Amino acid sequence: MTPDEILLDSYHRALSTLDATVIADADIRERVDYVCRCMSNRAGVRLLMACLLGKLHDPKVDVRMPYTEIEGEGKFSGRTYDERYLTKFINEYRLPLNTTTAFLTPTLRNINHSLTVDRELVGRPRDLYRKTIHLLEDVAENRIAADVLLVETVRVLLQMRNEKQARMTSLMNALEHTGDALPLSSEAIVTLVSQHLACKNASRLPVLIVAAAYEAAEPFLAEKVLNLNPHNAADLQTGSLGDVEIHLVGDDAIVTAYEMKKKRITQEDVDAAVVKIAKASKRIHNYLFVTTDAIDPVVMQYAASFYEKTDGTEIAILDCIGFLRHFLHLFHRIRSEYLGAYQALVLREPDSAVSQTLKEAFLALRQVAESGE
Repeated sequence: MTPDEILLDSYHRALSTLDATVIADADIRERVDYVCRCMSNRAGVRLLMACLLGKLHDPKVDVRMPYTEIEGEGKFSGRTYDERYLTKFINEYRLPLNTTTAFLTPTLRNINHSLTVDRELVGRPRDLYRKTIHLLEDVAENRIAADVLLVETVRVLLQMRNEKQARMTSLMNALEHTGDALPLSSEAIVTLVSQHLACKNASRLPVLIVAAAYEAAEPFLAEKVLNLNPHNAADLQTGSLGDVEIHLVGDDAIVTAYEMKKKRITQEDVDAAVVKIAKASKRIHNYLFVTTDAIDPVVMQYAASFYEKTDGTEIAILDCIGFLRHFLHLFHRIRSEYLGAYQALVLREPDSAVSQTLKEAFLALRQVAESGE
């Protein structure tokens, strides 16, 4: 079978045994469950699936040797199986995995030795890599068949997907029950978004806070947001000027660029912005930093000093929540549209940018806010 056919077969077999494992060995079951459900690091399960797929496609390879740089017989390119086949499979069946390959993560990059239990990979959590490598050893030592292990892995991922969907449905239904309540005030929305911003791993949220403002106000402006770049894409890769770029309707020229920081803005940050402005093909009207940290008055004055030096581009530093508060009061009548736009952006982001926990946290916080509890 082709790799695509192997994955499809594994999916159908996993569906047929969704509620009950076929693995008798309790230790192997525990390892699979841990690797699949380790939400702090999704590289382990993609590594496992890529190695199993390689082994099933070509039984002659050693499942522990997914690097072509390894010396000896049995090596193969795990990254090829990961990128070429797993990505499509993950997206098609909405499996709770990252959309990028595991083989470019720092722990799994540039390895030139077999993944055997006597070698420890440097990464966190350590148990994730230990258990993943142990599963590869289980296959190599014929303690479990590669196809059975792949089916079990897909089965657990399908369970996770269904559990996630059930939680989201429950939270959305709870929100619908508050639909007849008085719309939240501007200050209540500021409090709600501030609470969400205070959650762990919320570095992507300032981008969405600003983007939602332009999406909600777009019918009243002659400006709109360009498509947001992926959260982990560097500006040099994308050629973008900032995290959020605003352009005039009917004109591709960027008039305002926003750069978000969950730290203090420094003079070095301003200098880097000046370099971007100088390289831009057309004049930018505003280059705005939005920070969740304190603003240094000296740096704010330094930024303002570049207006004439850049021939008319204003560089300024804004407080993230201050920006939101001013927007909501300025456009008070569309505050509910803003909240809807922010929620849609949060839920639309991949889990690698806004975690499932962070999405559920917002819905729960909103439900509490709107119910008045």
